[in-house]
Amino acid sequence: MPDPSSPFDTRRPFSRADAIAAGIDPKLLRGSGFRRIFRGVLVDTSVPPTPELRVEAALVPFHASAYASHASAARVHRLPIPTLPDEHVTVLDPDHRRTRSGIRCHVAKTGLVRRVRGIRVSDYAQTFVELAETLSLVDLVIVGDNLVRKGKVTPEKLIRFCRDSTLPGAQCALDAARYVREGVDSPMETRLRMLIVLAGLPEPKVNLVIRDEYGHPVRRYDLWYEKSRTLVEYDGRQHIEREQNWESDLERREEIDDTRARILVVTAKGVHAYPERTLLKVQRVLRERGEPGVPTRLSDAWRPHFPGYH
Repeated sequence: MPDPSSPFDTRRPFSRADAIAAGIDPKLLRGSGFRRIFRGVLVDTSVPPTPELRVEAALVPFHASAYASHASAARVHRLPIPTLPDEHVTVLDPDHRRTRSGIRCHVAKTGLVRRVRGIRVSDYAQTFVELAETLSLVDLVIVGDNLVRKGKVTPEKLIRFCRDSTLPGAQCALDAARYVREGVDSPMETRLRMLIVLAGLPEPKVNLVIRDEYGHPVRRYDLWYEKSRTLVEYDGRQHIEREQNWESDLERREEIDDTRARILVVTAKGVHAYPERTLLKVQRVLRERGEPGVPTRLSDAWRPHFPGYH
């Protein structure tokens, strides 16, 4: 219920019942000044319709102990997840369940909750486990890599949390957590690494950093095979949007030639459209350069996650 001692704030999602109780004319609520987000939940039309606002609105019909979970928590944490249409709210008492189109309600006995920009959401590791109910293995590893890069959790703590969790997605989350690594710069780097690893090729090191004589970082490479001095680089549009970036990439590739290392450049098409072609190329180069542990035959475990256009 709204606080009668303070003005009713229509710029935050609110329930129709609370607005009427605060003295707002029901006719105004049906007018063009307010936007309906969910049944019985509105907001002033001047407020931009952001994903975070929708998450906040999803919590309005529920008890104060409820919290945003699963994909909704991921959106508030600003994690890289695929487009998932529904909002998710978890309640701690079955009697607190509510039915709303566009909102999926979950019941849990307990939950690790934090406030992020005023919104009650699942804690970081718990969000990871919750997402295991809906995300694929590769998409979940992308989330884990991002959490680690942001300093929200370490790979070791994430594995431990998943192992101890009793949530429905705990086992799938544990499987994904074992692939999570430190220092990953982007989701596409994760996808490329997972393509390679799921095919049974040796796992490369992530983000090799080259330092100058004073210890300052001067170059960074996506994936690195130390024994064979082979680099695998994801080359996305961001690399050539500015001439300065493009020239920098050319310079560092020339430096690679000087050190007798070999670079393999993989584009988005090489991951999404032609994954098998990419894998065969990586396999061939690694075998030619003597990288240990390269199988003569690739595993098919990558195929469900990278179907390509064939």
